[in-house]
Amino acid sequence: MRITLLLAMLCCLAPPAAADPPYTPANDAELVERLPTRLGAEQRRLRAQLVAAPATLPLALQLAREAIDRSRVLGDPRELGLAQAALAPWWSQPAPPAPVRLLRATIAQSQHRFDAALADLDALLATAGISPAIQTQAELNRAALLQLRGRLSEAQAGCQRLADSHSDSVAALYGRVCLAELASLQGRGDAASRELARLARQPGAPAAWIALVRAELAHRRGEPAAQALYRSALELNSDVYTRAAYADWLLEHRRWPEVIALLQGTESADALLLRLAIAWQRSGATARANSAMAELQARFEAARLRGDGGHERELARFALDLQGDAKLALALAEANWAQQREPADALLLARAKEAAR
Repeated sequence: MRITLLLAMLCCLAPPAAADPPYTPANDAELVERLPTRLGAEQRRLRAQLVAAPATLPLALQLAREAIDRSRVLGDPRELGLAQAALAPWWSQPAPPAPVRLLRATIAQSQHRFDAALADLDALLATAGISPAIQTQAELNRAALLQLRGRLSEAQAGCQRLADSHSDSVAALYGRVCLAELASLQGRGDAASRELARLARQPGAPAAWIALVRAELAHRRGEPAAQALYRSALELNSDVYTRAAYADWLLEHRRWPEVIALLQGTESADALLLRLAIAWQRSGATARANSAMAELQARFEAARLRGDGGHERELARFALDLQGDAKLALALAEANWAQQREPADALLLARAKEAAR
């Protein structure tokens, strides 16, 4: 079922929320909304410099990377738009420079345009003469995308290529972490846990990634150590994904105040506002929960109008955990499962099926 139809179902079946009619400014100078200031003076100067000379590749790459990094921390899709705008002169080229192609694939993956991302990554890895750093990152991105889609054997082949890289110790180390994560998803939890602990002690190890993988493995296995591991991961990287993963652990343990403390101030990310709304609703903060639900509905509608896809997981959880609409949640969870097949997606689908009987 197409996401546009599912969004329409959500709007139709949701309880009507009070909403003002659309507002049209009287003139171009009228202030409509004041956005939070995220760019310092130096970043604004560099952006102005790029506007004056848009084909300056090193500057475009720098600004695009910074915007992508902010999108991971803030969860704001507008940052991905800024990244794309910085790469505009090369964006539509069939074979752009390798660094641009890597960032284009990263943006497409973040926007859930998985086929486009995979096509760029495949083409990049087939290109002769790319730098070892770009090759390593492209291989890791490709493995992560294949893992997300449930194509674990293909992801494993890419990780193994990195692990077998005798000329690049960093690539080999990242490849072994990648293989350990895949092992943790394929019923080899004990071996994966030992390997991750060993890799964490290696010089140059990606500490934040390893801490998160260890936390998620402990979470899936029901181990009490998961909380400490999540906290360690957050100290190293407090991005949207890590916060959402830890919030899910807290929600499963009905620790509503801790969820609220963790997520307040991060409402710009849909995934985090969703979890915050669940915690407010469960803890009896009805007014706050209802306000968050109305805001989420507005964001989902805005995404529909923009033509953005890839929100099925959040939509399904919104329907299941906040609206109590099991039938709609099941349809959305099934649509999500067609695109994403991570453990969280399997759990969501199972919960929706159980609720819908």
